Amino acid sequence: MHLLIKQYSNVLLVALLAIISGCTVVPGAYHSTTPGWFIDEAENEDAEPLPDVIKVHSINTAILNKDADSESVAAVDEDLVLDGKSYDYTVGPGDVLQITVWDHPELTIPAGSQRSSSESGNLIHSDGSIFYPYVGVLHVEGMKVTQIRDLVTERLAKFIESPQVDVSVAAFRNKRIYVTGEVGEPGVYPITNVPMRLVDAIGEAGGILQTADWNKVILTRQGNDYELSLREVYQRGNKAHNVMLRPGDVINVSPVTDSKVFVLGEVGKPASLEMNRNGISLAEALAENGGLDQRQSDASGVFVFRKAARGKEHGIDVYQLNAKDAAALVLADNFPLQERDIVYVTAAPLAKWNRVLSLILPSVSALFLGSRTEAAIRD
Repeated sequence: MHLLIKQYSNVLLVALLAIISGCTVVPGAYHSTTPGWFIDEAENEDAEPLPDVIKVHSINTAILNKDADSESVAAVDEDLVLDGKSYDYTVGPGDVLQITVWDHPELTIPAGSQRSSSESGNLIHSDGSIFYPYVGVLHVEGMKVTQIRDLVTERLAKFIESPQVDVSVAAFRNKRIYVTGEVGEPGVYPITNVPMRLVDAIGEAGGILQTADWNKVILTRQGNDYELSLREVYQRGNKAHNVMLRPGDVINVSPVTDSKVFVLGEVGKPASLEMNRNGISLAEALAENGGLDQRQSDASGVFVFRKAARGKEHGIDVYQLNAKDAAALVLADNFPLQERDIVYVTAAPLAKWNRVLSLILPSVSALFLGSRTEAAIRD
């Protein structure tokens, strides 16, 4: 799917370059009396009706508030929601138990200067059992330490009057998670008697690198992939994304180097830009590329082309910013770009852009319909 999105953006990019190169030579310039919006056919005879595959939006405070609301409630799959209050570690093969019987040092193998607790404790064997003096072989796999304590106490009571027993895990080796990608120390990390959440695992792995896309953390669990966002946790306090991890989970922090936007048209330096882990706003993208060309650009025609979300009836969302408006810079700074967005600053009057979008349609409709058909077949 990711490859399809890239292919879609590349086709759209080529189509834009081919079409836009000649759009300014169309005679009969017309300027809108309604700044910040597209011209429709009713307003001017030169304007072309927009194709159904394209949906246009004006970048204004209403759309920014809508986007902010949708971002603040980023959904997390219900399968990931676990209650940490009921969490209790259960032991398994590879774990090491430390069993202490008070006032009976002969039953406790002490750790010394030459041996740690994990070396002197009771290893749970591959069959899930341990051996303890007087008690013999106990099958403890899948049990909590409190259950093991009660079991050992009950068995020792036949030989010792009112034994006082304490059981703890000296080494956690049975349950593990895997952290890969753009982190300081990728590797395997144990799950302990303290619930481990996403942020805990990232911290254990040395934190994320500058090259990390903290909006795209992939959690693989039992063959299923779930997308999480560290930005939701760190910047917006969205605890839903700080999911509790299970044994066998694989966390992959994606790199940000593949996330690009394209800035074209009447700007100082048309080019592609790599997005950093904090994303990039429309204002930043324009500034990085030299801003608007004051001699050639039409400030009312700053456009952002974006592939529509899956499930939408249309294929392309087009956002327009009227940079002649005094509030435009604030709006642009608060409009976040998404991966593979295409920003274009036109020299043509707005009326001609309905015609330009109509010309783009044959180049993208086949690809849009193909992706929708493929998604329907896959579902």
